[in-house]
Amino acid sequence: MTAVGVRQVRSRLRRLRRRHHGTSFDDFLTDLYLLALLAALYGWAFVDMSRDFLGSALVRAGDPAEQRWLVAAAVLTAAGFGWAGLRVLGPVFVGPALQSWVASAPIDRRRLLLPRFAGLLTGASAVVALLGFLFGVLSRIAADAPALEAGIVDATLLGAAIGLLAGAAAVVAQGARRARWAVELPGRVLIGAGALVAGTVVVLHFGPGTPMPRPDGTVPLAVPALVFVAAATAVVFAVRALRRLDRATTTTGAQFASRAAAAAVMLDPTLIADLLEARRWRALGRVRSRRFRSGPRWWALTQAELRRAVRRRGALLGWAALVLVQYAVALAVPGLAGPAQVLTAFLAGDRLAGGLRAITRSPGLRRALGGGDTGLKLAHLAGPALAAALFLLVTAPVAGGRPAWADAVLLLGVGAAVYRSGTRPALVYDGPVVETPFGLIPVDLLRQLWRGWDVVALLIVVDLIATR
Repeated sequence: MTAVGVRQVRSRLRRLRRRHHGTSFDDFLTDLYLLALLAALYGWAFVDMSRDFLGSALVRAGDPAEQRWLVAAAVLTAAGFGWAGLRVLGPVFVGPALQSWVASAPIDRRRLLLPRFAGLLTGASAVVALLGFLFGVLSRIAADAPALEAGIVDATLLGAAIGLLAGAAAVVAQGARRARWAVELPGRVLIGAGALVAGTVVVLHFGPGTPMPRPDGTVPLAVPALVFVAAATAVVFAVRALRRLDRATTTTGAQFASRAAAAAVMLDPTLIADLLEARRWRALGRVRSRRFRSGPRWWALTQAELRRAVRRRGALLGWAALVLVQYAVALAVPGLAGPAQVLTAFLAGDRLAGGLRAITRSPGLRRALGGGDTGLKLAHLAGPALAAALFLLVTAPVAGGRPAWADAVLLLGVGAAVYRSGTRPALVYDGPVVETPFGLIPVDLLRQLWRGWDVVALLIVVDLIATR
């Protein structure tokens, strides 16, 4: 019996894919040219808009030292969420065509996964290097120190090194079979560090009045060099870990990737949200059953909704994080405190509207619970509406001066926005479209996607009029 080689598997799969995809090399170059052109156009527009925004009176009204520390907190938090995203993705995953070979065939798994591993490192390093380049450009625009003019290259190199290190370390974590808690630790540490820095800035601003030291925005060249050394070490361990990747660890990311592709094609983000929601509830394991307090049906449903919110610690931490974000925005860009409060209040309430979305999309669940649809929806709206109201109350000191009637309108409006977003039915794709000089625009589809956000936009206009 002859063992199957990796090269034979790749050749076989390549021939099978060619039967389904008739894209020529010219078409590939055309697509690449269009992507480069769009990236250049939108990149230049982004830098130009950022230059105008950083030079506006809105940004100049804040303390430069606090702004820099808050930017550092945002970078740490983004790095933590980036690590969590890599863990959700796998990051090395295989599609259905390779799953059977990886699981059961007598094949060198490391050689089979090595091209995907190289693509992962290249993509992660390129993406983070691009973010570092943009960060360096924006820092040069916003800073007064001429030393930052030479920091763009250093920031780009540091971003490339961090992306390489993160990609390799995520593969090492994917192949770990023991101490699973340590796998999630880097993301939690980064997010916690970001929250700690932002919280310290907020406390010192409203506390005894201790001035914040102004951090130096330059990146010494030795820092990227050290990170590159650590990344090279992580790459060696990651290559060794490829042998330990089994079917379970390499197919979890494939499920998320297929859902993400479907969500992008169908323009329906709920496809990813439903998958993440199911994973969160599976991660809870067992829960302790407790009796509800006696009362009418709506009271029992409200208790169930509140207990569901308490059991999801991530949702409560997200609510607290949004409070910190609102305070940070009020310090960094005081002129945008009012619109930011409307937006974050909606996000705080909508994040806890999982029960409302569940009963809206499940007629069987509504029949099982009994009663009218309106009563069920209002009972499941109580928790998100209460969370949004508490958010508006806690963040009121940094929302800017507003008349009382505006506060009442925003309170009712945020509740209405959460209700419209939570009761959005499944998307319908056969609605009317409008032909414009820029092409066909699916008006009905956009109307469905903007359900809830349309009320938020209207509330922001009301806030700007009231505080003018």
